[in-house]
Amino acid sequence: MASPAGACARVVLSATSVGEDEGIVLSTGSSVERACGSPVDAVVTNLTALRDEGFRRVWMAQLPYDPDLLTILAVAFHEVDSIEIGSGVVPIQVQHPTQLAQRALTLNAIADGRFTLGIGMSHRMVTEQMWGISYEKPVRRMREYLDGLLPLLAGQSAEAVGETVTTRGSLQIPGAPTPDVYIAALGPQMLRLAGRRTAGTLTWMTGPKTLAEHVGPTLREAAAEAGRPETAVRVAASLPVSVTDDVAAARARAAEEFVIYGQLPSYRAMLDREGFAGPEDAAIIGDENTVSDRLDELANAGVDEFAAVTFDPSPEGRARTRALLRTKDS
Repeated sequence: MASPAGACARVVLSATSVGEDEGIVLSTGSSVERACGSPVDAVVTNLTALRDEGFRRVWMAQLPYDPDLLTILAVAFHEVDSIEIGSGVVPIQVQHPTQLAQRALTLNAIADGRFTLGIGMSHRMVTEQMWGISYEKPVRRMREYLDGLLPLLAGQSAEAVGETVTTRGSLQIPGAPTPDVYIAALGPQMLRLAGRRTAGTLTWMTGPKTLAEHVGPTLREAAAEAGRPETAVRVAASLPVSVTDDVAAARARAAEEFVIYGQLPSYRAMLDREGFAGPEDAAIIGDENTVSDRLDELANAGVDEFAAVTFDPSPEGRARTRALLRTKDS
């Protein structure tokens, strides 16, 4: 079920880590630091730089305490041409499928088809403690959400009566391209749902053994059972990356910056499957040869697209990491 041995995964850059000199620092961890200036201007500046460096797609996270991602992207797509952007990911519990379909179609009309919609369930500690929304029955909630969302994105009417969400009606957004939809799926039931109904999954803190033996096969087998070709679904894997000669310092930085992901149950389960003590073991850290070999390992594990989260705080370190990533983009 994996990609052919020796195949290269497409390499993109996750914009969840942005340099301080570019006006904003976004972290995939539990905190966000901001330098002065507008987050919109910072994203436009960063995306322009990434486009000019040759990156073709960026995945950007919607964290619960950050500015609204899709609003910022509406400006960014208007200002920055050619580069593709995916939401990795937008949580579903805080907006109705009709509202998200409206926003995604409007955004993709502005983007001229360059937007990919990644959605997910967030985590119990966020949904229940911050939003006051039950986290129970996550697979049912996602399935019923897709029942409403996917027809609307395809320009069709929705008639989906569910236990957790009901969606009826249609939208009128002529000329808006239908975006691909990815689910942040790690468990077997959510992966099977993604394989049957979406373009694939975007993973985080998931290593090559788990991707090869669990994520890819479960996703692609579900696609085949639904009468879809294996090529209809993709695995986009996201991990922290640092090209450096000071491995010990980078590991310590990763352990501190990504500590929350060793505590959240869904990511903890993926780390345990891999035999990793913590996020610093999942992070790809080392010199150019070491990082290149680790990326090849992911490609051989069935990863179609790799989203690198660069976390070196120095401009030199980020530049070195980006330079290596560009050599692996295919």
